[in-house]
Amino acid sequence: MDKIYYYMFIILLAVYIAVLLSIGYYFSKKQKSVTDFWLGGRKIGPLPIGFSAAASWITGGGILSVIAYYLVDGMGSIWTFAAPNVIALIVIGLLVKKIKSLPSITQPELLEQRYSSIIRAPVAILIMIIMMLFAAADISGLSLIFNVFFGLEPIYAALLIALAVSAYVLLGGLSAVIWTDVLQFILLASVVIFGAIATLGFATGMFGNVENTISLTGLFTESVPSSWWNPLSMGIPLALIFMVAIMPGFISENDQWQKVWAARDERSGRNGFFFGAFLMFLIFGLFCFIAGISLRYLYPEAITDFSLAEASLLKFFMSSFSPIVVIFTALGLTAAAMSCTDTFATSGGSCISRDIYQRYIKPDATMNDMKRVNRISVLIIIIGATVLSFLPINILGFVHIATYIATAAYFFPLMGGLYWKRATKEGATVSILIGGVVQILLCAYDVYLVGSGESMATLANAAYGPNVALLFECHGVLIGMTLGLVSFIGISLITPKPSNITLAPFFKEEADMLTVSETKKIDENSDMYKKYKQYANVDPSGDRTQIQLEIKSSENIDWFKFSDDLRKSHENVWISPTGKDSIYRLTHNDMLACPRITRGKDESEIWVAAEPTTDDENTMYKEVFIAYTEIIDSLEKLGYKHNLKTVGQI
Repeated sequence: MDKIYYYMFIILLAVYIAVLLSIGYYFSKKQKSVTDFWLGGRKIGPLPIGFSAAASWITGGGILSVIAYYLVDGMGSIWTFAAPNVIALIVIGLLVKKIKSLPSITQPELLEQRYSSIIRAPVAILIMIIMMLFAAADISGLSLIFNVFFGLEPIYAALLIALAVSAYVLLGGLSAVIWTDVLQFILLASVVIFGAIATLGFATGMFGNVENTISLTGLFTESVPSSWWNPLSMGIPLALIFMVAIMPGFISENDQWQKVWAARDERSGRNGFFFGAFLMFLIFGLFCFIAGISLRYLYPEAITDFSLAEASLLKFFMSSFSPIVVIFTALGLTAAAMSCTDTFATSGGSCISRDIYQRYIKPDATMNDMKRVNRISVLIIIIGATVLSFLPINILGFVHIATYIATAAYFFPLMGGLYWKRATKEGATVSILIGGVVQILLCAYDVYLVGSGESMATLANAAYGPNVALLFECHGVLIGMTLGLVSFIGISLITPKPSNITLAPFFKEEADMLTVSETKKIDENSDMYKKYKQYANVDPSGDRTQIQLEIKSSENIDWFKFSDDLRKSHENVWISPTGKDSIYRLTHNDMLACPRITRGKDESEIWVAAEPTTDDENTMYKEVFIAYTEIIDSLEKLGYKHNLKTVGQI
């Protein structure tokens, strides 16, 4: 392609990135709390959640790989990626009610609340690795696109994603990610739909200049063997292994749970994920299918070479259309790569900044501190993904490895912690360590064997037969899962039951024991209460209302002394289930509605917040007032004066 068209692509890409940056800048001006940055203020509606949930799993490289699987393996390939994606979004939609009620921003924080602080760091590190692997698939796919279209080296794809994604994510947080995903989905869907229609038209002679065409009926009957249509062509055992290996990892993916927490209400989250599943079905189940069967006819030489099959759609565009069409195709596929990478960078970055830095390195980190660390965290995820993208793994191979690790490492502790009271910190910790380490080693060994043209499954088949070989399919994930599950259940049963306070946020009957009614004692005519009402910010959003209060101290607060005094002065009321960075006033069965305090944007500020249901807003308004009186009591004991301030920008 002439350089002039390459420069034209760069100009259009720059304009597109400028639009993304403007979206990020817009949402940066609307941020007032850590919840606004990481969870979009819990105000996201069903349509943007649906578009984002789908776009997060439809990468440019993923599109090419799914088409290649249809081309080479036919309908039997749906179990390797397409079907698990669609079904997983439906399952997450069914779990929205449970997930949405949990008072967390990240899964490591959630698991610490359920089990113990010992579990948070290992899970955060695992999620970081998983997000890097997912992002590596995007970079690998974009490298292929840039190489075929423009002859560029892979490093340029990595640099583009690193610079563009880092910029708009760091400005607007999850809101920017979700709304840019809407735009990116429209672009990537346009490319896939156009590709499906174009390949179908060229193959059947409806348009184009292909010498040997086939009828529409013939394309779907004569051009493929009957086995191509068999959805169980790989065999029921292997299809089930793929579903068991992939589905749990997708269902427990940290980035999609953050979208559930970002939904403005339960209905928005549930409908959003159902809508996202429908969008994914259209892309992977319909349009990629049409493109795959059409390209199989147009490029019969690609049937036996998966690398040729992956590049077939790109070569079709290059040989069939003008450079202008190729440029817009490249732009759409680049948007697809960005839509996934921004999600993975945000999710993985939150584990570094919130679950490692704020939890263990600097628990009294202010919001300004967190903003700086967030920038570095996102870059770390993208740099790690760039390094991994040069490994000898194909595009969907990265996705599969990441999913297998998630499935074996923390699916059982995560879901078991939500539904099984008997699950213990010891069982969860051992399960995560055994399942995660074993699965990483199994994946690494399989990748090592690639150079010799072997795999664990082929070696096991030669030595012990096909039945044993099934255990080693999907990088031996059945082994990792089994070890993780057995250790989780077995060790939980032989260790002491968790305490009532630990179980309260997850099981209503346990939380009911903590319910305390104090609001009747409040004098609403007092000057103190009137002043509080003047400064408290009440922001209805869906089925919950956000109540926020900012307290400004006369000098920098010693956070550790303050939090210790608050908890000691009001024993069994103020708790810090995830370290001293967040402290909850746990007095009833809805922990998300309970008042909680965090550091403000500097060391002299304290932020108080609660998210009650709308029908409980008045009661919680008073509970936040009680929390305020106890906070200032501890401040005065330590010699700090204070005043209230209007909720402002980060």
